[in-house]
Amino acid sequence: MPPPKDVVKIAIQMVGAIPQLIELQQTKPLASVLKDVCDAWSLPNAERYALQYADGRQTYITESNRRDIKNGSILRLTTSPDQEAERLYIGIQSKNADVKTDSLKKLASLSQDVTFAQEFISRNGLKQIYSIVEEGNDTGEMLAHTLKAFTELMEHDFVSWENLNTVFIKKIVSYVNMNAVDASIQQLSLSILENMVPTSRLLFELVKKEVTLDRLLTHLQATNAELQLKAMALLIALLLSATDAERRDMMEYLREKNLRQFIHKNIIHSSEPLRDEMAHYLYVLQSVSLNLCEHRMKTSMDPYSQEQRDLLQSLRETAFESESEVPTGSFSTERRRSLCAKEFRKLGFMNNSNPSEDLRRAPPGLLALDNMVYFSRNTPNAYSRFVLENSSREDKHECPFARSSIQLTLILCEILHIGEPCSETAQAFYPMFFGQDHFFEELFCICIQLVNKTWKEMRATQEDFNKVMQVVREQITRTLSLKPTSLELFKTRVNALNYSEILKLRQTERLHQEETLAVPVLELREKLKPELLELIRQQRLLHLCEGTLFRKISSRRRQDKLWYCRLSPNHKVLHYGDVEEGVQSPPIESLPEKIPVVDMKMLLVGKECPHTKEKSSGKQNKDVLELAFSIVHDMEEYCLNFIAPTRYEFCLWTDGLNVLLGKEMTSERTQTDLDVLLSMELKLRLLDLENISIPDTPPPVPKPPSNLNFCYDFSHAEQ
Repeated sequence: MPPPKDVVKIAIQMVGAIPQLIELQQTKPLASVLKDVCDAWSLPNAERYALQYADGRQTYITESNRRDIKNGSILRLTTSPDQEAERLYIGIQSKNADVKTDSLKKLASLSQDVTFAQEFISRNGLKQIYSIVEEGNDTGEMLAHTLKAFTELMEHDFVSWENLNTVFIKKIVSYVNMNAVDASIQQLSLSILENMVPTSRLLFELVKKEVTLDRLLTHLQATNAELQLKAMALLIALLLSATDAERRDMMEYLREKNLRQFIHKNIIHSSEPLRDEMAHYLYVLQSVSLNLCEHRMKTSMDPYSQEQRDLLQSLRETAFESESEVPTGSFSTERRRSLCAKEFRKLGFMNNSNPSEDLRRAPPGLLALDNMVYFSRNTPNAYSRFVLENSSREDKHECPFARSSIQLTLILCEILHIGEPCSETAQAFYPMFFGQDHFFEELFCICIQLVNKTWKEMRATQEDFNKVMQVVREQITRTLSLKPTSLELFKTRVNALNYSEILKLRQTERLHQEETLAVPVLELREKLKPELLELIRQQRLLHLCEGTLFRKISSRRRQDKLWYCRLSPNHKVLHYGDVEEGVQSPPIESLPEKIPVVDMKMLLVGKECPHTKEKSSGKQNKDVLELAFSIVHDMEEYCLNFIAPTRYEFCLWTDGLNVLLGKEMTSERTQTDLDVLLSMELKLRLLDLENISIPDTPPPVPKPPSNLNFCYDFSHAEQ
């Protein structure tokens, strides 16, 4: 008979004693449980003791988290958090260096626990840590433990970062700026400053002033990967907290220092594999840089701005330079205006008498004008060839340069998500972005020539403009999905993907997605569905058995802690636990936490999850909501919360958990996989019917013959 829900069987250890095996009554006060445990070992003063997990993070057991204890858990009897906090508070003030170091090391470890952290902070323990740092007498291992303890204590958000005094902050800054400092101390110092920057404008300005971009670039060039990562994290924090003007100045300075080229050569193409956190920071750096175009993209052309009108006129003069050399004095004002209008029409402006009207639409606004001017000045031969080539075609077959440029700029803004906020978890960056300073403009130069090439391949007319631009969008997105490492490689691949190749790809995809609507085939589909759905269920459960590495996202959306979850081979228990960076597939025995499948009550996704409802320093990000799911277990009182690393993992895990709960698989991936499997199975079964039309209704069954004399009687032959 299974034990009641409010009873768990556990083991309790103590150094130098035989472990106790007890049945823990969850309804019984924790103080009474501790009293019984201490009495069994003849220990007085039970209030001085506490229980904590023997494995993993060794969290203290409290009334608020005791329901997380599972059958088979191993706990340890130890000093209570208040006693331990008092002992360590005294220990870190010791004059004995060994005692002080050991106390700080222990403090750094225990500070991860929220109960202990609360007790230590309540004793004004942070003030003592400030003193150790500010005095600056301790270095090396002792200082590293102090900074680690401070970081862990601040992680619990009991104390605001704004309460830190300037002396403490400048001391942390000094560790970042000094050369002869241990790398571990610099890493911790960079991490502290990274957490500090987003919390207030004053702290941002202080850190920006004290830690120069040159110093951060020095750390980025370090061979220590962890130090490089922390320096990049602080740089990103500064960029995200800056105003638009400050961000623009910072990015311009980084451009002068060739940051992109350094990243392209030494980080992206490093011999070491790129870590997830670094990939995210590179994505953010790319996004921040591209979003510098947002202001121009959202600004319409002002027809009264002399500067903008000059840029517009420069397009005409560059394209028709020889014609513009004719002295303007020989023409009347009306004739000159007529000539300009004709030339603007040849350039492809819709409103040739007032071309600024074409640029009033925002987006793409002035960004389109900037791109056209960049193309004309940096590749004048290609620009002249584009314009003059189309000027000589028939009116209906000419490819309008200006109209194409405006639409292409809008397409590139949409593809590159210019003007959209940075995702808090995305890692998708383009390696070629870091190989070129003027990435957006150079990409435009390649793609506008692609427009002209595709226009000729399609033999398009003005009525086909939107069709051509759709094909160009497809050419660009398909090529970008291949993640070319340089613009030259992008140019080669996008030009190879001509219109005929696009048609072939579309036809292939259409054939794959095409469904035969004949009634017998539809009936066969329905007959095959249950078998294939069972195959998908088995695949989902197999994926859960292999397990997945998840990241913990704290209130500040930091992703530096990992945990692993996997299903037991018999599909009866979910095992999970914290793991270190670099661990790919930990054995199931190393995962201390368990949830029996029979205790799982419900699956929550998206906004229904408790961890998406918690307060955070920033606005909840849409992509986090799309990847969040939770398992409700133990009488709907407790949840195990997940943030899937990708949408693919989200679909597989939610499907697998629904299978364990005996429910239907609901993810979009299920339908996609089912369609693929059905398509393959149908094609295999209908191979023999190729090029044979299948009737909607079966042919009529003929009437039985009037006699069966046509049958051969073998019995007569044997006689």
